[in-house]
Formats: sequence, C-alpha cells, structure tokens
Amino acid sequence: MGSARVVIIEDEVAIREGVAAALRGVGYEVTEAADGQDGLAAARRPGVDLVLLDLMLPKKLGMEVLGELRKTHASLPVIILTARGLEEERVLGLKSGADDYVVKPFSARELLARVEAVLRRSPERPLHVARLLAGDTTVDLRRQEICSAGGDSQILSETECGILGHLAANPGRAISRDELLTRLWGLSGSGIETRTVDMHIARLRSKLAEASPESGPQYIVTVRGKGYMLGPEVRLVEHSSAER
Repeated sequence: MGSARVVIIEDEVAIREGVAAALRGVGYEVTEAADGQDGLAAARRPGVDLVLLDLMLPKKLGMEVLGELRKTHASLPVIILTARGLEEERVLGLKSGADDYVVKPFSARELLARVEAVLRRSPERPLHVARLLAGDTTVDLRRQEICSAGGDSQILSETECGILGHLAANPGRAISRDELLTRLWGLSGSGIETRTVDMHIARLRSKLAEASPESGPQYIVTVRGKGYMLGPEVRLVEHSSAER
C-alpha cells in the first residue's frame, strides 16, 4: 500500500482523531478539518487521494461540501461518515456523488477496508507528477527547479509547481482558470475577476523559454475559451504510482 493522502472532515474530535490515528498507523498521510468550510478547502488542495466526510458539520453541511467538491473534482473518491443510517439517506448520499457510506459507530478495521476498496476501484485517482521534460529542459517539481541542458537552473515557486503538476496530471485536457483558482488558491465561483493565473502562466513560460532559448516550441498552450494545457513537447518522465 502506498502513502495515499486522506482528508478527514469531521467535527467530533474523538472520532476525527481516532480515524486519523488508524489511517496514519497503516501509512496514510492525513489532513484533519473540523468544519465543512475548512474541509472543502483541504479536499481541493493538490495531491488528495480520498475524502472522509461527515454530514452534520458546522459552517457548511456535508452534502453541501460534496456538491461543491464534485463541481471541481468529479473523480475524487469520497466516503461519507455519519450516524444517519436510514436507507433513503444512504441512497441520497450515493446519488449525490459519494463512493461509499459508513454508518457510525464503525470499527477501524471496517473503515480501513472500505478505504482500501474505494481507492482500489477508483480509476482516476490524482497523478502525482514528479519530473517533466520540456524539450531539452528538465522540470523537477519535487526540488522546485528547472534545469537547462547546459546545467543552468531556475527556482520555481510552490504555486508554479502546482500549476505545472496539475496540467501534467491532466494530459490532453484544457484546464480552465477557474479550476486552477479553485485547486491552488482555494477560490471558487465561475468568472472570478483576477489575472493571477495568467501572470503565473506568463512567468512559467518565461522561465521555460529562458531554459530552452533555442527550441522555440510553446510548452504551455492556451486553448481559446477553455484554458491551458501542456504542449506536445512536454513529457512526463516520473510520477508516484497510483497503485495501492
């Protein structure tokens, strides 16, 4: 089993800490959130593999969190944790986009089995990109560095790495500004007036061009009316396996 990243959104401290301890005990990386608002922001961060979601939450109810999450992360696995065990409520949760439904109280053994099962059958878990080749230039996202063929290097910011990583994890798909704003800045809502994404893309293009001044191809392509995607000259050469 790999070190999958799990977000627990649960307001009851004892349950949240117990679940977190059980997950960490078998090698998972865990982020905890005590309300729906913070939980949604945590679930939307890059690299999350699965969300454990309570329904009765302060600030934003679990079903609201699930609905908002599905707008930007359609394939991210979500398991609902709740004391509500009525059949119609379980059916509603599953129809709303949950992958599984665990009724409290539950044992750590049962929960871990459900987590493993959901991760195993999720075909589109996020790809954690580690290294790219853009022409003769190497982009190392773990070291936050661009290295030219001649040995010169430039530092990438964490946000720049996040943008490149998300573009690389979605080959062949144009990524909208709104999606990047949600993923990397935690902003949501279609049509937010900001040039933040465009400015970061411009800086990335400049750094890639400086590292490969002779090559000329556009490594980050603008798809009119849709967003950005990596050009065909960019190749993924290293990533973390999604197998568990």
